[in-house]
Amino acid sequence: MNKKKILNDPVYGFINIPNDLLFDIIEHRYFQRLRRIKQLGLTDLVYPGALHTRFHHALGAMDLMRRALNSLQEKGIEISEEERKASMMAILLHDVGHGPFSHTLEFSLFKGVHHEMVGKWMMERLNKTFNGALDLTLKIFQDQYERPFFHQLVSSQLDIDRLDYLKRDSFFTGVYEGAIGSERIIKMLNVSNEQLVVEEKGIYSIENFLSARRLMYWQVYLHKTAVSAEVMLIELIKRAKYLTQSGEKLTATPALKIFLERNITMQDFEEDPDILEIYSLLDDNDIWGSIKFWQEHDDIILRTLSEKLLNRKLMGISFSNDPLGRIVTDDLIHKAAQMFGVNDEDASYLVKTGSVSNSAYIASGQSIKILRKHGGVVDVADASDLPNIKAMSKIVTKHYLCAPKELLSN
Repeated sequence: MNKKKILNDPVYGFINIPNDLLFDIIEHRYFQRLRRIKQLGLTDLVYPGALHTRFHHALGAMDLMRRALNSLQEKGIEISEEERKASMMAILLHDVGHGPFSHTLEFSLFKGVHHEMVGKWMMERLNKTFNGALDLTLKIFQDQYERPFFHQLVSSQLDIDRLDYLKRDSFFTGVYEGAIGSERIIKMLNVSNEQLVVEEKGIYSIENFLSARRLMYWQVYLHKTAVSAEVMLIELIKRAKYLTQSGEKLTATPALKIFLERNITMQDFEEDPDILEIYSLLDDNDIWGSIKFWQEHDDIILRTLSEKLLNRKLMGISFSNDPLGRIVTDDLIHKAAQMFGVNDEDASYLVKTGSVSNSAYIASGQSIKILRKHGGVVDVADASDLPNIKAMSKIVTKHYLCAPKELLSN
């Protein structure tokens, strides 16, 4: 069987699967599950075209990694065939641990378990299945390999992950301000002392990249309507868990039911190997399928949130620079309780406050390094006379109030 298939990607055109192992991993059910998890969660409620999946993104990132490795090799950077396979595998699987709706339910389905940790566990399972073929992949993914630039290509402030999702999300949402010159950035990458750097002539491309990322956060990832929908979904799952653990029998898919019945933690994942297998059955369809039953449930909170999400009757949301006072929040909760005929505790599912933040570039930690023409390496914020990069290093936080529109309009 010819495993060196060619896929047609709407963003990059034809993508080659260069070896049998990558093909077998793509065919595995862990990876195929990503077809059923949308890249941008509920953002298609704002941008109808945003229906692309984690599967699309992972394949696109794999192809960009291939191009980046080719470019580095052309500049004389030694990369073995084993390192090439392992780094392409690491970027292919970097999101394999995502749950339904990507980031939205990461902390409501279970507690204290990041998708990167779940991804590592899945890679370890795959490594056993494929007789140790992912040993180096795991080292690169966890930043335990002696050549750190491979990990930086997978996860850093200028990684292949971001190069793909910015371009892909811009394409599918139609928000062209987010479009970046990923091809030029890849051509500008280099390695100095085994660290990933950008050649000085690529500094303007980096500025455009950071600017596009900042714009995409405000216009897409943190769009107020998308934030409202995410808040509603989180509260819906919390309510479903509360009711289930209080003895109510909710109709849900078998895999979702287990996560509703139990407060699963990292310890549960580590001690019970079945938990990871059950988790690997979860995708967006589990949530939507269950919500369609819940819209007819007797519990008015569960029913209201389900109906509103299914029919895009979203709650209102307002942003401010300062957090909302407790007195104002308590007053709105009391009004919501009167509106829906429930007590204040139940009404608190319908009135939520929180914050979102946008940081295009954080200079501390794994900063973006610029390779000067004379050979020195400096932080991108110090390498340019462009004030925009320094400005984009500032974290901007906005506080939100999400509640039924009737309450916010009063």
